[in-house]
Amino acid sequence: MAKYKVEFDRELCIGALACNAVAPEIWPRSEDGKVDLTGAAYNEQTKRWEIIIEDKDLQINKESAEVCPVEAIIITKIEDDEGNKVNERVYGS
Repeated sequence: MAKYKVEFDRELCIGALACNAVAPEIWPRSEDGKVDLTGAAYNEQTKRWEIIIEDKDLQINKESAEVCPVEAIIITKIEDDEGNKVNERVYGS
């Protein structure tokens, strides 16, 4: 089963809540008007929140990324179906 890394640049987020409208359980609204990425850990090196997901969660996260007006969500395939490490951008710049 393939694995993907979802990265969220919270500093870039403007609080449009478009991702929240698509998947409120994944992108809940925070007290400051922005969103959080459920289950994510902060990466000090990239300054982004990150979580690893599997195929079953790819579509809803991709839809969330597609509606973000500032492209604060990036999705990268990091492992293919055979368990081989890859680095393929699925969505985002």
